[in-house]
Amino acid sequence: MMPESDDKSCDDVSPAQVRIAAMNLLARREHSCEELSRKLLRRFKDATLVAQEIERLAAENLQSDERYAHSFVRQRISRGHGPLRISADARQRGVASPDLDAALAENAPDWHEHARQVMVKKFGVAAVQPGDAREMARRVRFMQYRGFAMEHFAALLDL
Repeated sequence: MMPESDDKSCDDVSPAQVRIAAMNLLARREHSCEELSRKLLRRFKDATLVAQEIERLAAENLQSDERYAHSFVRQRISRGHGPLRISADARQRGVASPDLDAALAENAPDWHEHARQVMVKKFGVAAVQPGDAREMARRVRFMQYRGFAMEHFAALLDL
């Protein structure tokens, strides 16, 4: 008698197994369609079956790229990220532009004020001593890394 294998990549994978795995992932947090597909394909090798189950979940509104985009944008804003980084990270995770644009428009703070808050939280004060080019460059790099455009924080640095 052969011991049963726990490897789900075998040919005997049922749609129910894929659905349960997908539901478990979605129960933890929202996932984009692409992100969910990537995770499920690591576990199950049948790409057609995975795609069918994801389509079924989307049709039942259990998986929604629009809902994921809104959740993602809110989370990244609360982390102190700017619009450029949020957009790049969301696209990397497979969020379509219309969903991302709608989420940014609905959840977007005043980016200038948000940049000021992020800078004050990181550096204590927004102002830089005149002539301190090294500190100015450090702050500019930080703000650009966080995804803010120069127009959002240039006034804080007297540029």
